[in-house]
Formats: sequence, structure tokens, C-alpha cells
Amino acid sequence: MFIKQIGIDLGTANTVVFVPNKGIVINEPTVVAVSLDNNQILAIGNEAKEMLGRTPELIKTYKPLKDGVIADYKITRAMLKYFLDKALGHWRLVKPDLVISAPCGVTSTERRAIIDAAHESGAKDVYVVKEPILAALGASIPINAPAGNMIINIGGGTTEIAVISLGGIVTWASIRVAGNKMDEAITDYIRKKYNITIGERTAENLKIEIASALPTKDKQEMEITGGDLTEGLPKNLTINSNELAEALSPVLKDIIQAIKTVLSETPPELVADVMSRGMFVAGGGALLKNIDELITRSTGVPVYIADDALFCVAKGTGIILDNLQTYQRTVINYK
Repeated sequence: MFIKQIGIDLGTANTVVFVPNKGIVINEPTVVAVSLDNNQILAIGNEAKEMLGRTPELIKTYKPLKDGVIADYKITRAMLKYFLDKALGHWRLVKPDLVISAPCGVTSTERRAIIDAAHESGAKDVYVVKEPILAALGASIPINAPAGNMIINIGGGTTEIAVISLGGIVTWASIRVAGNKMDEAITDYIRKKYNITIGERTAENLKIEIASALPTKDKQEMEITGGDLTEGLPKNLTINSNELAEALSPVLKDIIQAIKTVLSETPPELVADVMSRGMFVAGGGALLKNIDELITRSTGVPVYIADDALFCVAKGTGIILDNLQTYQRTVINYK
């Protein structure tokens, strides 16, 4: 059976590929390793992420997307081709139609770069859809209803917040504060408090395993190894979840402020709908412990974590693919 359609959640941290009738077929880091002496790509995805912080001088690891948009065109194109080949097989007889995500704040130039890279990677028709629409569809939110629905998609590079009604985005915010900024905040906190430097992967593991958006009575602990900046030697350190809540506080305040801004700009009738229906949180950031409670405390609006939050955008691409005619005018930017 030939695959004629494919959906891609092209994320700053991870790329997720959806194939109709198969579901999620790929979930790999958006990382590429390149040999500097001959400019050859050595690894992509999981294999490249294993190299982060461990490469010799002649090998460099790249994250070709920054803040949800293409920062390195050639490497992004090669990465897209890799993911398409892996999902569809090298012996492709047809070029697939592709639905691909982009942040709300994407410019026409940035959108054009995504479309061109996808075409050159082997796609036929390319549909670029704004992430909040895809996240809402993947979270089973009825976006075509004449009522306000609010989605908060916290990814790796951007947090996308939108109020959606009648199939379109009414008010929105796209801020470049999300999972990667959380990792940086954890790294900075440990360096300043303990004079110990840790790697990017260690910070990410702390966030995933024990971090909380709020301090808790039953705090969790995790032992890590970093480099003592004074002695230059390895050192073990035990970090608890309440310390991480303190570290993440400035980043989360920025996200909360963006949510409040969107609410303040939303028409009163739609705000009333959001109050009664609640907000939905999707993306990897939705998995941060107590993030729903923090947002509820800060805004007074009920908050729900979407089912399968990490894959809402990818699942949304599948819904678009199944209903291209239905959504073509209202949510799709197509070239």
C-alpha cells in the first residue's frame, strides 16, 4: 500500500511524523550531526542526540530549527528528507501530500522556507497549518463550533496560545519561551546556586523526571553529575523538585503573562465560553507537573491537560489530512 499523505509536527526539540491509518510512526529529536571536514551529515534524530555534548572537534551537532522556524535551511531539508524516507521507505513511487506545523507568528518568508524545504525533500502538495489549530484538533476540541475554545501549546521553542472560534483563530500569542528556556533556566540556577555546570541533556532529564511548576510538600529528588567550576572536577549533586520550581518560576511567569494578555484581548462572549469550558494545555510542556494548577491559580480559569498531550499537533495533522476540503479555507496556508 502506497502512502500518499503524511503529517509532520516540525518541532524545535522533537519532530513527530503521522501517517493516516498507522498513527505516530516517528518521534525523534530535531538534531543533526555533521562532519566539519567534509560537511557530510553523520546522524539525524535519536542517533544525533546521543552525540550532544560528546562530539570531537571535527563533528558538530546542530538543532536546525530555532523558536519553531528554520534556522539552517540545508540541514532542515536533509532532516526532512530523512524523516520522509524513514516513514515512507526509500523506494517511493508517489510523492506524498504533506501537512506540516508552524508557529502562529511565522512570517511569509519563514513559511516559504518550510514549503520549499518540504518540496525539495520529496513532498508533492504542502500545507502549512498553525500549531494552535493542529493542537486543538488533536485535543478533540470542536474548533468549528460557534464558541470560544482556548488552547495553550507549550513546545520546545515556542509557546502558542490561541482562542479559536468558528474554525479560525480570534486572538493569539506566540512567545519564544518554552521547553528549551526551561532547560536553560535549570542550568543557570544550578550554576549560580552550586557553582556547578551541567549539560543540556542533564537539565532536560531533571525537567522531565522531577520538575514541578509549583513547590510541593512531597518533593522529589534526583542525583546528577556536573562539573565543579572552582576545582574543574566532576561532582555529584542532589537536586529536589522545589528547587526546580524556583528555577522555572521566571520562565513560567512569562507564559502566564502571555495567557493573561490573550484573555484580555479576547471578546467578552468568547471569554465567557473559555471560563465555562476551561483551557486546554498540549505539547511537551503540558507534562510538567502541576502546570495546570499553576495556570488555574494565576488566571482563575479551569485548566485541563489534553489527552496524549505530546502528540496533539501530530494527531491534528492527521485530522487535517482526512478533511482537507473541510479545513482548506479556514485553517490552511497553502502554496
